[in-house]
Amino acid sequence: MNIESPAPSVATPAYLQDVYWWAYVHKNAVKIFERRWLINLILWGNFKKLRDTVLNELGTNIPGKTLQVACVYGDFSTCLAERIAMDGWLDIVDVLPIQLNNMRNKLTKNSRVTLYLRDSTDLGFVDASYDQVVVFFLLHEQPEAVRRKTLSEALRTLKPGGRLVIADYHLPHRMHPLRYLFRHALDWLEPFALDLWRHDLITWLPACVRPEQITKRTYFGGLYQKVVVRV
Repeated sequence: MNIESPAPSVATPAYLQDVYWWAYVHKNAVKIFERRWLINLILWGNFKKLRDTVLNELGTNIPGKTLQVACVYGDFSTCLAERIAMDGWLDIVDVLPIQLNNMRNKLTKNSRVTLYLRDSTDLGFVDASYDQVVVFFLLHEQPEAVRRKTLSEALRTLKPGGRLVIADYHLPHRMHPLRYLFRHALDWLEPFALDLWRHDLITWLPACVRPEQITKRTYFGGLYQKVVVRV
């Protein structure tokens, strides 16, 4: 495991400080939320299924360079690191030092991983430098303008023939029992998440992405989605 040194100075985005201070920024956030049972509860028992569908999309022995945009609670990143091939490497970026420190504590010293302090809207990596990029439950936490830049940056860093794999919320089916109950919880705690209920995720992809490059599948009555973009 490597850590970028020296790390650049990166300001905490205002939306994180204002809206998500309790979940990611506060010094006690990791102590509260880094519990697998709690993450699974937040995702209505679907954490393992969503984790594995993304990992299986990437494969069991992932070659080349992989980028994960933003740390996540739970064991998604450690499971991803375990699948990196001997000739592969995983880079993980996050804008918050507290989240990178938490990630460092979860990974083994032998992990083929480098941690970077970076903003998802300005990754700072050269064009076409990654074979695959993963965005796991990040977009629903970002305002629209930030979301667009994050997706643009993710695609910019992909090599020709590479793929962007996204997992996030989605508008559930009309008769889904959580469609109306959960909406109020999201509106209160995660106000940007309802954008993914109102609009198709492809809305925020750059205009150069063609429909035939995109595949999409939904889960748990439509409440979650996996989108794969091949370039």
